[in-house]
Amino acid sequence: MTKTKEKSLYSVWFVVPSLVIFLVFFLWPVISSLYYSMTVWNFETATFNGLENYKLFFTDPAMSTSVPHTLLYAFATSGLKVVLAFFIAIFLTSSIKSKDFIRSAVFFPNLVSTMAVGLTFAYMMHPTKGLLNVVIKGVTGSGVDFLGNPSTALWSIIATDVWKGLSISVVIYIAGIQSIDQSYYEAASIDGANWWQQITNVTLPLVAPAQNSIIILSLIGGLRTFDLIWAMTGGGPGFATDVLASVIYKQYAAGFYGLSTAGNVVMLVLISVIAFPLQHFLNKREEAIR
Repeated sequence: MTKTKEKSLYSVWFVVPSLVIFLVFFLWPVISSLYYSMTVWNFETATFNGLENYKLFFTDPAMSTSVPHTLLYAFATSGLKVVLAFFIAIFLTSSIKSKDFIRSAVFFPNLVSTMAVGLTFAYMMHPTKGLLNVVIKGVTGSGVDFLGNPSTALWSIIATDVWKGLSISVVIYIAGIQSIDQSYYEAASIDGANWWQQITNVTLPLVAPAQNSIIILSLIGGLRTFDLIWAMTGGGPGFATDVLASVIYKQYAAGFYGLSTAGNVVMLVLISVIAFPLQHFLNKREEAIR
């Protein structure tokens, strides 16, 4: 065996462990899920039924509405986190004296479990005894049924999710802002740029890598969300807050394993169709800025 072949095989062996992990823990589960999504199965038998599970998934109102709910939830939470976290990070990288304490306070929600946050906010939004409604009634004379009204329930959970997940986005933004060379701001100041112009023309373009990470992470997290919705409403009232993950869980808990597997495949396709093109677009935008 020549030295060239030995070097080639030597490098291949470094790839083998990662390849095995990819095949066992990703590729094989995906392939098996595709098969079982086209069957009626339990833990003993599996009967092939073609695309019937997918037809049922998209024709049943309880399940078909979960897709737009998932998209609304993902894009709303992601958009709000990207915008709000940016301005909070700008504030926390300024010259204020108490910024270290405020940074700790902002990061606190991330230390609390999602289920605990969901249960706490569900109680705070109680239509009669909740803290929020006690305050609102004291001001307006009438309360708001945050989680019992189909038109406000999903938005109430979205607001809770933003409060919970804002801290990670702020930390990523802060790291991105602090990595910007101060000479850019000095040059902009010499050219007569005011505070807002420095943010839009210096900070915002140069913090693009951090922003791209926040967009992708928050969007994928929103598309996969389950625990917060389940803790606050369980998908109700009716199907008003049902998303893909909660519907999949309900179907699995009811024993419809093939149908729930089809839902998992739909979720995988939905996330892939959105995340991969978006990642490509954001990378191209980042390269154009550079």
